[in-house]
Amino acid sequence: MRKHNTENELAKREYLAWLRNAGGRSAATLDVVAAALHRFEAFNRYKSFKAFRREQAISFKTHLASQTNPATGRGLSKATLHSTMRTLRAFFEWLAREPGYRRALVFSDAAYFNVTDNEARIATASRQRPAPSLEQIRHLVQTMPATTAPERRDRAVVATLILTGARDAAAASLKLKHLDLKARTLFQDAREVKTKRAKTIATTFFPVGEPFEAIVADWSEELTHDQLFGPDDPLFPATRVAVGEAGLFGADGLERRHWTSAAPIRAILKRACAAAGLPYFNPHSFRQTLMRLAYDLDLSPRQLKAWSQNLGHESVLTSLGSYGTLSSHEQADVLARIGSQRVAMTDEDEVARDIAQFLRARRQGYG
Repeated sequence: MRKHNTENELAKREYLAWLRNAGGRSAATLDVVAAALHRFEAFNRYKSFKAFRREQAISFKTHLASQTNPATGRGLSKATLHSTMRTLRAFFEWLAREPGYRRALVFSDAAYFNVTDNEARIATASRQRPAPSLEQIRHLVQTMPATTAPERRDRAVVATLILTGARDAAAASLKLKHLDLKARTLFQDAREVKTKRAKTIATTFFPVGEPFEAIVADWSEELTHDQLFGPDDPLFPATRVAVGEAGLFGADGLERRHWTSAAPIRAILKRACAAAGLPYFNPHSFRQTLMRLAYDLDLSPRQLKAWSQNLGHESVLTSLGSYGTLSSHEQADVLARIGSQRVAMTDEDEVARDIAQFLRARRQGYG
């Protein structure tokens, strides 16, 4: 059975190169695009892209909607359908403008990859995601073992995530020099740290409590004085694996290299949550915890702006929209108190304008 089409492979290579160099897309995004294109090709039995017609798009949508997720056994989510179809539409719109394909393809046929308006709304709707409370994270850290160097590293990882709100990929690529304990800052230098959209972020420790700072300080001290690590060595080094006395592979200290991905950090949290009797909270959920803390502290507009920038956001709207969604219980509680409170807002205040704009956009979106 045919497994590839040489002409298609050349077109895909050109498209991925265009996305990377002209569109500035990341390697992770390119992987997602390549997977979507392969999925369509396999369904279409590797026919030439020049033979694309609207009927193929319609058939593929029906086919994809009937597929199941191997991990869950359930149908593919609306988000997966929406993302895959949007990727394919963008590809064929690009292809229809390329030499050699302009006469073969009809540009408007790519629109047949669109999902329905209802499916698009379901796919892009903001959903409430579970996030740990600050008390749960304190309990998590307190129950984590700290007998060996890898165990102390794991505990320091969790403490760093809540202290700084750093994403897991960034945390995995941090170096010792990026941490300044005296200034209580973490400098996520995009030249060396895998930050989102290669943005350099200067973060001051969030006010989450002394125990977390002490854990990170002790870990930094251990790396510097006991492990003899230098400024350019990883803050969270990979585990050295060796054959133990029982003849089995196991942890044997630390290596002087970074983790190759953020997967070990997610594994650390899964183990720690299970041991502490807590549901699994992914590393990203810690950023929601920090936004909830901002609400609890009842920050002024100026303070909220600083809090948002500390998360690496240029606009308060990003912090509110991405991490500030209230649960239905919190929403009801806030609304119950509105009648007894007076909220001051001035046109001159930058943050107040951002919040007002955010609320108007939400009202228009639901109107």
